[in-house]
Amino acid sequence: MGDYVVDFVSHRSRLIIELDGGQHAERAEYDIDRTRWLEGQGYRVLRFWNNLALTETESVLEAIEQELLPAPSSPQRDEAEVRVEGRVSDAVAPSP
Repeated sequence: MGDYVVDFVSHRSRLIIELDGGQHAERAEYDIDRTRWLEGQGYRVLRFWNNLALTETESVLEAIEQELLPAPSSPQRDEAEVRVEGRVSDAVAPSP
């Protein structure tokens, strides 16, 4: 997308899923800029550590499912409600 490669994307849902390894801890500023750009294009970005996706797969899938559910009309959904322990930040098929 643009100059960036994403791990998984649903264009219909405007949702990007990123699975991050240890190298992302060393390039946090790059990831922040990248996420801002993707969000500026109208996408929501979910980030998870690789080890969390492997060891807590069900929790990761539940977090993704929650993001795909329509937002309740009232009261407004708070972003904190969909946070999952181990998530990298506010972040579905493989992208081309």
